[in-house]
Amino acid sequence: MKIRYFSDTDTALIEFSKEPVIETKEISENLYIDLDEKGNLVSMTIEHAKEKAGISEVSFLQMEKTSA
Repeated sequence: MKIRYFSDTDTALIEFSKEPVIETKEISENLYIDLDEKGNLVSMTIEHAKEKAGISEVSFLQMEKTSA
């Protein structure tokens, strides 16, 4: 996964795979998803990312599997 932030447009692009994009769907006024030919998520675009998604506060935490 790769997250790119474009400060000039306050837009975040989150890439989940390198598959070619076949379709883009508008989820809301500021959120778009890109899908591959099988309908799998390729990337997500968030406009007004600082306000709408708190992009200035992004962190990554990998959770380890716990045994039950």
